[in-house]
Amino acid sequence: MIRDLRPDDRAAWQRLYEGYQAFYGFPDRPRGFYDKAFARLMVRDARDFRGLVFDDGTGLLGLTHYVFHPNLWRDEGVCYLQDLFTDPQARGRGVARALIEAVYAAADAAGVPAVYWLTAEDNYAGRMLYDKVAQRSPFIRYQRRLG
Repeated sequence: MIRDLRPDDRAAWQRLYEGYQAFYGFPDRPRGFYDKAFARLMVRDARDFRGLVFDDGTGLLGLTHYVFHPNLWRDEGVCYLQDLFTDPQARGRGVARALIEAVYAAADAAGVPAVYWLTAEDNYAGRMLYDKVAQRSPFIRYQRRLG
């Protein structure tokens, strides 16, 4: 079942989010990183991040974080699905698809139908799903070099 992230999910959420960070090569986050991230997700401010989880009744199997933001090309703004992660033991069971569809539903309910996200080029398993539930953008992402 998909539901909003709750305060009592803290430990299970961190286990999943640490897995997500490690998957993308960021296993060592600075002290306080997870505390700050979770606190932001608990604020419930329409201008900040929101968190959803997949809860099968025995524990959390997946998470997603998303945020609505303005966009000059779309009066209603857009939705950025920033994080999506499924517990490795639960992959192939529809968890990620259900989380994406829940973000789509939240975006539709907010009147913001445009949803986008990024993934690693070599995330082949994820991309197989994304090719089924979304249209690949022709854009290439660039970012400022840091340090």
